[in-house]
Amino acid sequence: MPMLSPALRERIQALFPRYPNKQAVTLPALHMVQDELRCVPAEAIREIAELLELHPAQVHDTLSFYGFFRDPDRKLGQHRVWVCRSLPCMLRGGEELLAHLCGKLHLRPGETSTDGKVTLEFAECLGACEGAPCLLVNDDCHLSVTPQQAEEMIAGLGS
Repeated sequence: MPMLSPALRERIQALFPRYPNKQAVTLPALHMVQDELRCVPAEAIREIAELLELHPAQVHDTLSFYGFFRDPDRKLGQHRVWVCRSLPCMLRGGEELLAHLCGKLHLRPGETSTDGKVTLEFAECLGACEGAPCLLVNDDCHLSVTPQQAEEMIAGLGS
């Protein structure tokens, strides 16, 4: 039984005309699969490779290069919270912000809350150094975040 739904396959194939070749669709396809399945299983890698006419190792190379893709043993929560720990963020309280959230959520970076609501992670750089420390909640970047603000953001996440 295929891992990728027919609708997901169609959405991936719809990207082909927008890119110079099928290989260039690898990263967007991985994002689509993770968004739908909350992880990227090995079978999905094989199916993506087949769609893109690549070897599965090529798709896996792209997947393993980026830290935001998950394998099925480490499913994502409904919401992802990334704390930046680049040098500017560290100098302005990023490490303390991460430690505070770890304590508040009873998680270590990379773990998901028992209710499946939040996955807490760190990023080497979120590219928002002017607003250090910064936090990425799902796809929204928040600048100059205090521990209290981070708590409020997480508390306000719907399911």
